[in-house]
Amino acid sequence: MENAEVRWAGMLRALGHPVRLGIMRRLATEPETCACDFSDVFGLKQPTISQHLKVLREAGLVTTRRRGTQICYSVHPGAVLELTDTLGALTAPPADAIAPRAS
Repeated sequence: MENAEVRWAGMLRALGHPVRLGIMRRLATEPETCACDFSDVFGLKQPTISQHLKVLREAGLVTTRRRGTQICYSVHPGAVLELTDTLGALTAPPADAIAPRAS
């Protein structure tokens, strides 16, 4: 299996939990969100949120930036774009299936 396929599978696995998907959706609209802000949104304790963020970070889907004592998270746009391009390719017809029109 190619490294890219392993990476894509890891990203999809990370997105396979409702809380992590919700975190990604929130980060898409509110970049630079600190980890502590997610506890109230999802009604989960900070250690649980931290575990979910760790999974997203290890999958390469989010980036971090330290702001004082807090860690802020943002969507990694390159990783998400790569994943959406890959998923889009799954629905594209094969090149040999596109026949030129007869004139």
